[in-house]
Amino acid sequence: MNLPTKSDVLDQIYSIYDEFAGKLNAACKRYCAECCTRNVTLTTLEAYKIADYLISNGKSDLFGVLEQASDKKRFQPKTTTNRLAELCMRGEEPPDEENDASWGACPFLTDKECPVYPVRPFGCRCFVSKQDCSKTGYADTDPFVFAVNQVFLQFIEHIDAEGFSGNFTDMLLFMSSDENRKSYKNGSSAHSDKKLIPNAPIKILMVFPEHKAKITPILHALQSIKIPRERSGVLK
Repeated sequence: MNLPTKSDVLDQIYSIYDEFAGKLNAACKRYCAECCTRNVTLTTLEAYKIADYLISNGKSDLFGVLEQASDKKRFQPKTTTNRLAELCMRGEEPPDEENDASWGACPFLTDKECPVYPVRPFGCRCFVSKQDCSKTGYADTDPFVFAVNQVFLQFIEHIDAEGFSGNFTDMLLFMSSDENRKSYKNGSSAHSDKKLIPNAPIKILMVFPEHKAKITPILHALQSIKIPRERSGVLK
């Protein structure tokens, strides 16, 4: 798939999740920003979409905000969701990863609002809690919702299988480069940034037996996504 097609498919995935999330009994609301930490991860496809949004809407100065925060400690993944699924399938232990919400808020967060909310990555969209995190100190997420989130992460990585994943700050700084955006748009996966890790296609879905029946309609919706025809890089 070329980039416009991938972007269209990503939008369809987001729409399916929004429909699912809209039926949840969640405490999340505007100005609720407890989950907006500097530890969010995303794919190159999502990062490109956000970078394009920033540039198109005169918000390129936010790249500088990320640069200023680039020395802060943050979660930098060692493996992706699909590669983790492969490890589990083979009975291998995943790599040790350090992640701590106390490392601070997302560098983009302004007055408890997100300046890229319309194009926020799935890692932000899927944070839901049944209780107010500011009162409990933690997110209360139903195990089934967590299972659904993992499946969506797998599908998003799958459509960007030739790309990379990484921390929000690292990915957006990578996409702040005209050369990197052009290279990604043209289908090149070469880069020298060690903070980014390669994506992988789906080999096995991480769905527990107790969730299989309930998650089937969602899987059907994802597998029924229409792939637009590609003509000279333009959606038709």
